[in-house]
Amino acid sequence: MLLNLLLQIPTSESGLTTTEEAAPIEQTLSIIDLIIGGGWYIMIPLGILSVIAIYIFIERFLAIQKASKEDPQFMNQIRDFIHDGKIDAANHLCKQTEGTFPRMIEKGVKRIGKPLGDIGAAVENVAKLEVYKLEESLSTLATIAGAAPMIGFLGTVIGMIVVFHEMRIADSGIEIEQLSGGIMQAMVTTVAGLVIGIIAYIAYNVLVARVEKVVYKMEATTIEFMDLLQEPAE
Repeated sequence: MLLNLLLQIPTSESGLTTTEEAAPIEQTLSIIDLIIGGGWYIMIPLGILSVIAIYIFIERFLAIQKASKEDPQFMNQIRDFIHDGKIDAANHLCKQTEGTFPRMIEKGVKRIGKPLGDIGAAVENVAKLEVYKLEESLSTLATIAGAAPMIGFLGTVIGMIVVFHEMRIADSGIEIEQLSGGIMQAMVTTVAGLVIGIIAYIAYNVLVARVEKVVYKMEATTIEFMDLLQEPAE
């Protein structure tokens, strides 16, 4: 009996080893594999567009954030200088203070003494130029949001053409391995184009919303400045 038990132990371990060896090995798909599967002639342009979109978003986000900052004491100091007739001091304060709003007010201060309509028009013209600077490159970001999915769809069409070509040239039946490359390219390029397009679209709308907030502050600052000019006459 003891001999039989000892003989059964190696047999059981051998069975476990065979089972473990027969277990399927899990295969993972890396980013590099996806890029290669999508085709370099499609994935490289998509990669370039993604880098450009990220750069534009970060650069414009920081620029808009800088432009939206304002000193709460700036307008109070301008009011005191104008009420005291210190126009040169007000002009000097505008030049020394960095930001979008001081540049607008500086243009208005230089026009003091002229009709209010001319002053208001001068301030608004500066505001338009500042908004134009803030919106720089936003059109490029919007173009990427629309172009990236289209490039991805182009890769899809090319991938399906490859699949149909393999099917046409196959004489004695076609294997799945022959079709997998074209199908993978079709799917990968579609996903890549859509992901880049969605990210660029969201980034564009975030920047547009922040620009609109700056425009609202510009309008409020312009109104405050124009009211300030009329206060001494009351």
